[in-house]
Amino acid sequence: MKTIKLLFAIAFLAMVFTSCTDENDDPITITENPLEEFNLLTSIDANNHIIEVYSEQNQYTIGYNELFYRIKDQGTASYVSNAEIKLTPVMHMVSMMHSCPKSAIVKTEDASVYKGYSIFQMPGNADEYWEFNFEYTINGQTYEASERVAVDAPTDGKKRVSSFMGADDKRYIIAMMPIEPEVKVNDFSAMVFTMKNMMQFPLVENYTILIDPRMPGMGNHSSPNNEHLNFDAATGMYTGKLSLTMTGYWKINLKLMSAADEVLKGEDVTDENEGSSLYFELEF
Repeated sequence: MKTIKLLFAIAFLAMVFTSCTDENDDPITITENPLEEFNLLTSIDANNHIIEVYSEQNQYTIGYNELFYRIKDQGTASYVSNAEIKLTPVMHMVSMMHSCPKSAIVKTEDASVYKGYSIFQMPGNADEYWEFNFEYTINGQTYEASERVAVDAPTDGKKRVSSFMGADDKRYIIAMMPIEPEVKVNDFSAMVFTMKNMMQFPLVENYTILIDPRMPGMGNHSSPNNEHLNFDAATGMYTGKLSLTMTGYWKINLKLMSAADEVLKGEDVTDENEGSSLYFELEF
């Protein structure tokens, strides 16, 4: 994540310089947007507020989306720093509605900026769409706001999230965390959720994700020094190591193992079986 602290350090220096050279003692208003390097994806006008949603990406996409939020009070033209924000994304399908895995929304280093993540399992289309439902509280007053948003498939078409029924008859969602792959042993992580009901997707803890990266276009060879993903309670992620020995297309074959070491989804890669039914994809 681009650092918000750096932007405000620059703003602070500018303020100090102006104060030292201007005899006017009136308060100085800092107008820099701490999210100016991010993309504004959604702006909702409701309740005399403007709710802004930003991302490093230029679209909402299937898989993990880290999102940043600001609320502007139109009466004072200032951004709110004491809000409590809840977001429920809802997918409106032809025959049903459901939500997705998501985090709580928390403050960042900048008091006017809040952040959280949503993990979309599927894209929208002409007949089915995602909607953001906000409930937010400012100074004890609770408001609601909703807006339809477009969620698209990744521009590169690669698989970063999978929704499936496990061998224990529970539905799971597994999502790859963002990575900038290089020819080396990379830090690699994912998140796992289960579907409690159509609106609740709690985090799954203490499972294991076995990985077997392969290059299908290069004889389906693997790579050395990979480390399977184990649960990290501090981050809520499954973390390990991914060895990439050359550039190109990689299929990251997966096996999801329960806390009792039972296979919930995925298969070994063998001479007879070239890939697991559970996988991520990378190309660089």
